[in-house]
Amino acid sequence: MHIIFIDADACPVKDEIYRVACRYSMRVEVVANSTMRVPANPLFTMVVRPGFGTADDWIAENTGPGDLVITADIPLAARCLEKGSLVLNAKGKQFTENDIGTALGMRSLMEELRQSNLVSGGPSPMGAKDRSKFLSKFDELINAVRKAFPPRK
Repeated sequence: MHIIFIDADACPVKDEIYRVACRYSMRVEVVANSTMRVPANPLFTMVVRPGFGTADDWIAENTGPGDLVITADIPLAARCLEKGSLVLNAKGKQFTENDIGTALGMRSLMEELRQSNLVSGGPSPMGAKDRSKFLSKFDELINAVRKAFPPRK
């Protein structure tokens, strides 16, 4: 069975992921730096890894082909893609091998611009359209995984 990994510390779509995971009976690993509320369901596991970068390291080490990773962290997305995982951010953007290099470069450029005080702020707030786009793409990816990696009988 394939697993959904949530980089959970700042993930705004956890409740949506739980609902969809239940519908498809998929395991969810909720990975964070500290404990958070996770619905009482045997499909869901809370993994706590305190310390900077340790939650990301745990996800990257434990994910594999056919798993889904939900994260806004572009370096983590790159590491998960290398392991064969599918990666989606909370606004419904899928990271792929074709665009991860550009995303990493843009992240680096924006970080330099922010440090130089040439640009301020971060991503736009999460809206209803973003949530809808996420749910649509998430469902699409789950069905792609189920087709490409059918359950063993």
